[in-house]
Amino acid sequence: MRSPHAWAIACRKPSGEVVTMQEPLDRPSEKHKWMGWPIVRGVMTLGYAMSLGYRALRFSANVAIEDVMQREVNSAHVETAVPAKRSETERSNTESTKTQASEKAAAISGWLAAGNVILSLAFFIFMYKYLPLLAATELKKVDPALGGQIMFNLVDGAVRLILFLLFIWGVSLFPDIRRVYEYHGAEHKTVFAFENGDPLSTAAVQKYSTFHPRCGTSFLMTVMLISIGFYMLVPFTTFWARFAARIALLPVIAGVSYEIIRFAAKHRGSLFALMTAPGLWLQRITTKPPSDEQAQCAIVALDHAMALEKEHGGELVIA
Repeated sequence: MRSPHAWAIACRKPSGEVVTMQEPLDRPSEKHKWMGWPIVRGVMTLGYAMSLGYRALRFSANVAIEDVMQREVNSAHVETAVPAKRSETERSNTESTKTQASEKAAAISGWLAAGNVILSLAFFIFMYKYLPLLAATELKKVDPALGGQIMFNLVDGAVRLILFLLFIWGVSLFPDIRRVYEYHGAEHKTVFAFENGDPLSTAAVQKYSTFHPRCGTSFLMTVMLISIGFYMLVPFTTFWARFAARIALLPVIAGVSYEIIRFAAKHRGSLFALMTAPGLWLQRITTKPPSDEQAQCAIVALDHAMALEKEHGGELVIA
């Protein structure tokens, strides 16, 4: 969960214990006014979100790995310890081993998180930039009528949307990803309760919908749709020139999509709100009703973020 000047993450261990981390955040637009300009602020927000996502992923991976390692250490010491009394040296060695396990877990989680980010970016570019463009290029060879600027980019956009929807639906069939989608639903319910001024209790949070207009899923769907129009304006006709243009235009498309979603969230009866409707429909896949334990985890994260925001005298809103 993130507020304007703080963020927090909560992870539940298999034991049921909830582990948290919260940190203050600088708001770049407060130091550099140009970072708050329309379009630019969307790109900055996306970059910040990716940075926080990396740190959150690293923390959660560290919690999971450390928990496994410490259970293995405890098990090993239980098996080797004398049933009577363990000496001071043995207890000291146990604590030392646990510290080493924590340090090792942190190093492993760092590599895992970095690898995940790199693979995710590579996958995104290959799956949603390279493959759709390749498919549209090959279809143009089969039917030259598909080679016009409008038709070519409509085909390219259609392939991209189909791949995106198939991927989102396909991974939802995995139990672990379904659990992620349940936590996603818990996040949305908690944000809704907070924004409506309700107390952050499990019962109050569970009343709300899992579909939220400012969701990252809505952002991705908006990017997919907006990009079709942008690519129609690109005059290039060769494969690699078109591919390079798609990569170069990513920040601009992201910035425009951010502005549309932001406006739609504030003006839900506007035309822009209709443009974000497909993103809300898609949340029927990417969010699932959470358990009370999952909702409680989201509440803890939001409570910690807002407590830290209050310490810094900031506005208590969801960023």
